[in-house]
Amino acid sequence: MSIKIKTLILAASAGVLLFSLAGIGGVRASNDGAYRQMEVYSEVLSRVRSEYVEEPNLPVVTDGALHGLLESLDSNSSYMNAEQYKDYKAHKTSAKGDIGAAVSKRFGYASVVAVIPGGPGDKAGLQDTDILEAIEGKSTREMSLAHIRSLLSGEPGSNLNLSVVRARRSEPQKVVVTRDIVTIPPVAEKALSDGIVQVHVDALTKGKSQEIANKIKALQKSGAKKLILDLRDCAQGEESEGIATANLFLNHGTITYLQGQKYPREAFNAEPSKAISSLPLVVLVNKGTAGAAEIVASAILENARGDVVGDKTFGDGSVQKLIELPDGSALILSIAKYYSPQGKAIQDAAVTPNVSVADANDDAAAPDEDENAAPADVQKKAAPERDQQLDKAVEVLKNRQS
Repeated sequence: MSIKIKTLILAASAGVLLFSLAGIGGVRASNDGAYRQMEVYSEVLSRVRSEYVEEPNLPVVTDGALHGLLESLDSNSSYMNAEQYKDYKAHKTSAKGDIGAAVSKRFGYASVVAVIPGGPGDKAGLQDTDILEAIEGKSTREMSLAHIRSLLSGEPGSNLNLSVVRARRSEPQKVVVTRDIVTIPPVAEKALSDGIVQVHVDALTKGKSQEIANKIKALQKSGAKKLILDLRDCAQGEESEGIATANLFLNHGTITYLQGQKYPREAFNAEPSKAISSLPLVVLVNKGTAGAAEIVASAILENARGDVVGDKTFGDGSVQKLIELPDGSALILSIAKYYSPQGKAIQDAAVTPNVSVADANDDAAAPDEDENAAPADVQKKAAPERDQQLDKAVEVLKNRQS
């Protein structure tokens, strides 16, 4: 097949994809507009082929264009070529181990949102806000998020080589993480003062809402008067668990709802029979709070059930659909988003606390680190003498009448 024919086929394929996705962002382009986009793409591709400094690898160029197109929609939408999709399916069915970190994309690269305490990533020295510049020597800039997550999983005991960029360190550092089966720490409680109890949750994985319910029932029996639900760095889990957790504290009102261009609105309302606590409540959040935990925080805040204290959350909450293509490649498209009770798309707006307190562990306050040390060799950011966010949560509860 000639280069010219290949170019026309690639242009037509990309044009069809552009046409099919034209309405995803809520803007319905006319047919004429879609065809104009096809013409522009065809012209650009033709110019690249005829005038670039050397003859380009057209399949690579097109893969890059499709990758950029999908990533421009949102970080959870992905394009995988046939090789990447084959690898993705293999990992999805066989991989049992993981690194124990929630990862999204930031600045075009893979970024750590939060790390599970005691997990492989934590043991290797990974921290939230670390940028994973490369995985096994391959830049994450041109990888879809789905492909990145598949590469992070693998057989327990296998090693994963990462290139990590961290604030106040000018050069990427090499770090090796040994994958393992990740165990989520149990829900923990800590008695503070004046009958206030802090309940800490690291992830809202399957079964955690029931674990939280059991913990709160026991605390109420033992005399707890007010609650702090600590969801800081809680970035993993299932939205259904977030909905169930919010319902523990709400006996009425909307918790969240799903909606998309072709996804009819699906509301999740609080069921009175599932509410177990009417104690005064504060939810603690930070930049590492994402997904299911954001559903909890927004539901509590916007139903006026309690206060939310801390930093603005990460912003994540959508449903994806996998679409296989004839050439063996695949698309992962976000088809619906979770919304707060007041109609804010959580993925776009995140959750802004009504009582804002900056995280004392922000990188801006971190000391300069040894340029030659690997992340695992660098002492973790020392915990501040006082947890200002927790202190504020206690203050808010003390000032509130039971």
